[in-house]
Amino acid sequence: MTAAGAAGPLGRLGTWVTSHARLVTVAWLLAVIGLGAFAPQVEHNLSGAGWQANGSESVEARELAREHFGGNASSAIQVVVRSDDGAVTQGDGAQVLAAVTQVLEDEPRIADVVAPAPGATLSPDGSTAIVLAGAGADTNEMVRVATELKGELQDLSTETVTVNPTGSSLLWSDFNEANLDAMLKSELMSWPVTLAILVLAFGALVAAGLPLLLTLAGLVASAGSLVLINELVPVSIWAMNFAMMFALALGIDYALFVVVRYRAARAAQREAGLEGREARQRAVAQTMDTAGKAVLLSGLTVLISLSAVMLVPSPSFRSMAGGIMLSVVFVLAATLTLLPLVLFKLDDRINRLSLPWSRSNEHRSPRFAAWGERLWKRPLVWGAASLVVLVALAAPVLGLKTAMPSIKVLPEDASARIGYDQVKESFGDGAPGTLQVVADADDAQAVTSVLTSDPGLAAAMPAMPASDDSGLVMVQAVPTVDPSDPQLATTVDRLRDGLPASAVVGGAPVENLDLKAQLDESTPLVIGVVLVLGFLLLLIALQAPLISLLGTLASLLSTGAAFGVARLIFQEGHGAGLLGFESQGFLDAWAPVFFFAMIFAIAMDYTVFLLASAKEHFERSGDPKDAMVGSLVHSGRVIFAAGAVMVAVFFTFALSGPIPPKEMGVVLGIAVLLDAFLVRLVLLPVMLRLTGRAAWYSPTWLRKVLPNITFAHD
Repeated sequence: MTAAGAAGPLGRLGTWVTSHARLVTVAWLLAVIGLGAFAPQVEHNLSGAGWQANGSESVEARELAREHFGGNASSAIQVVVRSDDGAVTQGDGAQVLAAVTQVLEDEPRIADVVAPAPGATLSPDGSTAIVLAGAGADTNEMVRVATELKGELQDLSTETVTVNPTGSSLLWSDFNEANLDAMLKSELMSWPVTLAILVLAFGALVAAGLPLLLTLAGLVASAGSLVLINELVPVSIWAMNFAMMFALALGIDYALFVVVRYRAARAAQREAGLEGREARQRAVAQTMDTAGKAVLLSGLTVLISLSAVMLVPSPSFRSMAGGIMLSVVFVLAATLTLLPLVLFKLDDRINRLSLPWSRSNEHRSPRFAAWGERLWKRPLVWGAASLVVLVALAAPVLGLKTAMPSIKVLPEDASARIGYDQVKESFGDGAPGTLQVVADADDAQAVTSVLTSDPGLAAAMPAMPASDDSGLVMVQAVPTVDPSDPQLATTVDRLRDGLPASAVVGGAPVENLDLKAQLDESTPLVIGVVLVLGFLLLLIALQAPLISLLGTLASLLSTGAAFGVARLIFQEGHGAGLLGFESQGFLDAWAPVFFFAMIFAIAMDYTVFLLASAKEHFERSGDPKDAMVGSLVHSGRVIFAAGAVMVAVFFTFALSGPIPPKEMGVVLGIAVLLDAFLVRLVLLPVMLRLTGRAAWYSPTWLRKVLPNITFAHD
């Protein structure tokens, strides 16, 4: 029998890879080098905005304002010029204002430049002025403009006059810059920690380095791909930020599972006296038909979970989900093609530089064998204990509040935040969140009447006619409250009910409100789709309805617990000083839908590993105890090590940067901690114990419908 004689599709793929080593190597080199050539352009080329609800009234208002009112839209740049020595329109202030105007007029992507006007953009005491730079390009390009001009504008400051550009485009520019710095610092911190954990898990330095090298190859290729895709469709810089983190954690998981299985297969062959090329090919085929199959199913689960985020009609969400999915595809491809080839070529050399106490060839874990026996004997005690912990941690989620990020996500020395605070101080609490109402000219008087009489508005400007013959007018109004105050939503709803039919209400804070409303509407749909698709994929893989359902529902426990802890930290502020952030009083609105998809993807990753191993044992013996204990014996150590790596990676993101990366690091880190160590290594095995043979029962009609997928390998 040949090495691939009894192998399944993935086993045959592994054998084919080893037989065509040069072709596979050249293909990966071309992919990594070719796509990697574009990777350095990621930071500059990818877009910085896109946080909007497509099709919403506020987006319509912004586009009308940009097209018909000289770019006086929410994406316009506001340059705040403040004098500490008299009126800003005199002396040094006048010279600085002239210089600011010149810089803005020299930028072709800026439309009309509007000088400060008394009663509107010149403060009552004359010390603070706002020069408005109209948006002459789309929101993504205006963020680039803000990034390119903010340093030059700030450099115009003198000893008595300060210049601080602000506004929505500056906010995203400053935030993306702070976020990117934080992500890079976190990556630098996570790599040595990850390598240390991998060395302990693998027991050998060479083997520990393989997952990092494979993940790096996948990341470089995906980064270059995102740059190319951005030429066709705008891709958020967040897509790469999330992809870096997620691919690192997931790629290590996959490589860990495959490498451990290959080493065990080769150790068994050596005991049987089998050596040589054919023996190595058999080991690769066996590895791919077992661990490789589990990795493929896990990867598909991750892709399916993240694809549900595409249901949210927001460019930033779709590009973030797409970026992560792309990185997962590359990491999965590397795990299923490049890794088998590397293992085949290195063979015994993967165990070089081993630790003295290493048992590199031991696939069976005595510690997890003892743990499995303990769970089998006392399932109710351990199951109830883990359930109590998870439910207690999840309880605070009932009081969770969400909102779009406030100015507090920026560092205190960021230009956008300084300018924001100066506008509030000089023009009122609601001035940084000015509303813009665009309507037909015939309705101008009615619009003005509604705005001036509304108790939620401090002031309304005279109606401004369009700069063309569109027959539109714009009326700007200043709310009485800060843009992040929940009362603003009530004001906007009241205005939309009372304004004429032709009027559309916009402005940066309204865009945030519309996006939050869209997220609130989309979240139940996304969660439902993720759960259904995850269950169906598990059902296809395991062909066992009961355990597939229990495995899917168990993921909700770790997710709920993670968000419960997130409420205590980010909403209530517990531990804010330790983590170095200022609580906003809520969790960012995009967290529930996006983090749920990510957490569920990771949770199902471990579920597939554990249950695939359990099914493999049950197919061989038909014994529920062998299935439960055997799954822990052969996959428990891998899940434990992979969980430790993921927790380390995610928690490093909680230590630096603005609030959203901290939220991501804390929520995902806690979710993985609870899911890997409580749900997958305690609760799910207990479920296998309590359900017994029923866990693996499948009705005849279902077996006829589903494809025949097995995990046992002779």
